[in-house]
Amino acid sequence: MVLQQEARFPIGVFDSGVGGLTVLQEVHRQLPNESVVYFGDTARLPYGKRSPVEIIEYVYEILHWMQSKQVKMAIMACNTSSALALDVVRKDFDLPILGLILPGARAAVGKGKRIGVIATTATVKSEAYVQAIRESDPQAQVFQMDCPEFVPLIESDRIQDPYTLQVAKVYLQPLIEANIDTLVLGCTHYPHLSGVLRQILPSHVALVNPASYVVRAAGQELDLMGLKCLDSRSDRAETRFFVSGEPDRFAQVSRRWLGKLPLVEKVSLSPVELLS
Repeated sequence: MVLQQEARFPIGVFDSGVGGLTVLQEVHRQLPNESVVYFGDTARLPYGKRSPVEIIEYVYEILHWMQSKQVKMAIMACNTSSALALDVVRKDFDLPILGLILPGARAAVGKGKRIGVIATTATVKSEAYVQAIRESDPQAQVFQMDCPEFVPLIESDRIQDPYTLQVAKVYLQPLIEANIDTLVLGCTHYPHLSGVLRQILPSHVALVNPASYVVRAAGQELDLMGLKCLDSRSDRAETRFFVSGEPDRFAQVSRRWLGKLPLVEKVSLSPVELLS
């Protein structure tokens, strides 16, 4: 009975902003019976320019808040957090916490040997994808490029702006010259730019969106724990949206991908003492 009750608890999904909506869309597609608590730390984005200490502090605050919402699992829908904080915070929380790096790396080595990774500056500096890809396939070659302008452009709803295409060409050119056969979208914001990237990349280059694979892993883990929600619902399970910044701005930008204007609540996170 306890497990049946906990199976109805929501999954927590968090990111610095709208990027995590790419993970949320996969939850809706792959796990349609699950309720979700979505948090966007919009007051402190972009995470890609933050220090590891700051990122770890933010993740502790978010996870403590998510525990108050009785989430049964948390998905870091943010590659920067996954790269810098996942291993640190897991030991201090009694719930499964999933990150994007390992699922994305495993998917990439299944598609090619010359793997490009575009990500935030913090994720690139961490070399988390390089390590995970080489652990999965020591023969794979990895080429990274940090793309600091992408997140602000997406959050400003400038995907169709000609300037965005110009910036993308600059970022991708070294990877094209390296003859990559696979490109990992190493930030959950970047799948929103898939159409732009496809205009630039050679047609044979496979795009890897880690969001799809982390949600697949989430479903498998919920199955193993007996916590997957099996209740069949006529309407999609509830998704509640929370942000640390301006709710209306998040709602307007996210409308493009959600297909409707979401109801978004503002919350203030409480500082927590970092555990040793």
